[in-house]
Amino acid sequence: MVIQQQDFLQFDQLDILARQVVEGFIIGLHKSPYHGFSVEFAEHRLHNPGDSIKDIDWKVFARTEKLYTKRFEEETNLRCQIVIDASSSMYFPQEREKGKLNKIEFSCVASAALMHMLKKQRDAVGLTIFDSEVKTQTSAKTNALHHQLLMNELYKLLTNPPVQKTTDAAKCLHQIADSIHKRSLVILFSDMLDSTDENDIFLALQHLKHSKHEVVLFHVMDKSKELDFTFENRPYKFVDLETGEELKLQPNQVKDFYIQKMQERKANLKLKCAQYKIDFVEADINEGFQPVLLSYLVKRSKMV
Repeated sequence: MVIQQQDFLQFDQLDILARQVVEGFIIGLHKSPYHGFSVEFAEHRLHNPGDSIKDIDWKVFARTEKLYTKRFEEETNLRCQIVIDASSSMYFPQEREKGKLNKIEFSCVASAALMHMLKKQRDAVGLTIFDSEVKTQTSAKTNALHHQLLMNELYKLLTNPPVQKTTDAAKCLHQIADSIHKRSLVILFSDMLDSTDENDIFLALQHLKHSKHEVVLFHVMDKSKELDFTFENRPYKFVDLETGEELKLQPNQVKDFYIQKMQERKANLKLKCAQYKIDFVEADINEGFQPVLLSYLVKRSKMV
């Protein structure tokens, strides 16, 4: 799905865009090995022996010959806290091809799509935004006004890029773990590019998990540039978006060393997530939203 910058002109358009992403994803499920997830997942649950028959959706039964029970607004099966890293590195790339997203745009659209799915499923959702400190923290709710508030917060991220905002993921994740009191599904969008010692970040992730939350980390990256370092071998000026530090060089001078270090960092992160039983999902901004939405569906199906 090609997304243009003008799609973000108003936060209500972000909501419409989220619906389009979800609808496209659902259509794709019918053509994939995951077709067991149908559009009914958002509005019905399978009727179980002993359930009241008054809530059976007979129209669905007529189409599918399966018994589904209607789900109502007061049925909240899940509490979800979506956490977005909004440091300056998440606004990479600043210069991009038409129709391409940077990391923060990808994270916001993916978050909006997840919020749309959570809303349809009558699940409670909250939003946390951080860089060097927690900037936004809302509790998880289900009502329409709250949903609009969250969309507005995402829209602000898309339209107000920070200037040299650093990351302190470890401090913020500890604070988030302390602030979410009830067991929740915590969905984190971050590139995990932090100058903080890796062990401090790992301890913060462990804190989230030890608070009995289920955690999914979407590792948001521009794989071709940030991991594979696919630049032409000509002089470039590389700029650290968080500190403003500049470095002039030709990519081939550092490519092998850079790739080695980035692969080591990612491998360490994946290993720690596996140890803490945190779902680690690679979210390449050039590969679309299916990995994000499918990972969420699989995780949710295990929790309810």
